[in-house]
Amino acid sequence: MLKIVWGITVGKVATYGQVAELAGRPGAARQVRNLLRSKGFMDDVPWQRVINSSGGISTYKLGIEELQKEILKDEGVLFDGERVNLNEWQWIPD
Repeated sequence: MLKIVWGITVGKVATYGQVAELAGRPGAARQVRNLLRSKGFMDDVPWQRVINSSGGISTYKLGIEELQKEILKDEGVLFDGERVNLNEWQWIPD
């Protein structure tokens, strides 16, 4: 699953469910979330590019939601309030 996350283009986002689906594990969105929480906050994993299915940030329980939002903004992703418009910013793999 981390290989999928590494492939997300700068300036785009993917959902937990999308990563799970692309990894051949449909319905495993929570597993993606848990994986990123356990291993994804390493410097080389673009964990910030994975968000929830409504375009929101789900790292509030970890206290890093503002960090995630700021990193995404620095990458060019725009927010509409607290959400990303997935029609505009969702990553579509080649």
